[in-house]
Amino acid sequence: MAKTLIPPRIKWAVDLMDPQPGDSILEIGCGPGAAAELICERLESGKLFAIDRSESGVDRTKRRCAKYVESGRLTVRQIDLATLRVPVKRLHKVFAFNVNLFWVRKCADEVALLHERVLPGGAVYLFYEAAQRELVPNIVTKATKSLEEGGFRVSLVEQKAPPVVAIIGKR
Repeated sequence: MAKTLIPPRIKWAVDLMDPQPGDSILEIGCGPGAAAELICERLESGKLFAIDRSESGVDRTKRRCAKYVESGRLTVRQIDLATLRVPVKRLHKVFAFNVNLFWVRKCADEVALLHERVLPGGAVYLFYEAAQRELVPNIVTKATKSLEEGGFRVSLVEQKAPPVVAIIGKR
């Protein structure tokens, strides 16, 4: 089977996060599994816990990354962040790509859960495809506020090509 292409925006995001071989990582909204595939390639003793509210996202990730699921490096679950019960109690990194939760509605409980689970020195990475430039300031403002109110120190990285904005909350 030919390897499925990985979009440049996902490659950029994973490179920015720089997953280490022993990291424990949570992906919120795993979708087709492209990021999970790239991250699992870099993990050795580390683990990726990927969640998605959609059954099809979970199924696609499980199919695409079957060898990592079988090896125990990847766990994929159909679950909402609000009801998350991560088997890994301490996370090095958490990330989400185009997940609206952090800027569309109040998410204090979800951010508190992440703050509790992310190790000191760890980070939450919120990536948004910036194709609609006019939405970017609102996304950045609201997502930054959500993370800051949850106790994270926030920085911003913007990539021009592909157009992606990263809101990074350090613990």
